[in-house]
Amino acid sequence: MTDSLPLAGKVAAVTGASSGIGQIIAETLGKAGAHVFLSGRSEKAMELSKATIESAGGGATISAFDLRDADALESFINSAASHAGRLDIMVNNAGLGHTGSIIDGNIEHWREMLDVNVLGLLIGCQTAIRVMRTTGSKGHILNISSIAALRRDSGVYGATKIAVNTINATLRAELENDPIRVTSVMPGVFASNFIRNMDREFVMGVAGSLGMTDIEFDNEGKVDRAVLEELHSRMIDSIGDPQEIADAVLYVVQTPHTLNLEEIVIRPAKSLPL
Repeated sequence: MTDSLPLAGKVAAVTGASSGIGQIIAETLGKAGAHVFLSGRSEKAMELSKATIESAGGGATISAFDLRDADALESFINSAASHAGRLDIMVNNAGLGHTGSIIDGNIEHWREMLDVNVLGLLIGCQTAIRVMRTTGSKGHILNISSIAALRRDSGVYGATKIAVNTINATLRAELENDPIRVTSVMPGVFASNFIRNMDREFVMGVAGSLGMTDIEFDNEGKVDRAVLEELHSRMIDSIGDPQEIADAVLYVVQTPHTLNLEEIVIRPAKSLPL
């Protein structure tokens, strides 16, 4: 690793890094020179990201666990901080969305969204702040929210993202005298979160209108990364490239601590009729 890389010597932790936006954020931070700790459910996917990061001059450590395991999450962040006695960047990206009405909603789906999108993020923030304070790190915490947080009628998923923005604002007030900055990143429709936050019928309808009819979903309702890239290429004005989110994160973590970038809304030029 060369000192010319902008994040050389920095340590970052990214949750939900085995797929989607989190995977691309982790790879982007690693390519910029950081040693990135990746957490997610798929060890195989993170191994590929680890190889990508190391070939670009960064470092990577992977940890596979369910984010709802609070002890595992705390251990993951503590391990990241102990690697070099610092934690510079914490990206709370892990999240999921179940669509549908409240009247006919599934209680277990609600509980899962609250556990991951809200409670997991809270634990991630709290643990990261503790280790940043202990190690004297000038840290950046980035919480991945959604433009759903800007709508009052965005369902239970949107409610969890409104909670994320409320947590962010509260933390900024609590950390005003600390060298720790908190930023909420609110993406619109991007190729990597397209499947996660839209119901299957909507996705199939959009894909079908583009002549893409042979789409298979896995047990988590996700499709292959190559399919998402194809969707993006065919609807470049309406479905964004997730690399642009990662680039925004990279920009934030390079800003001086004399600044406080509270929120970033990043969306394609055109909006899908959601």
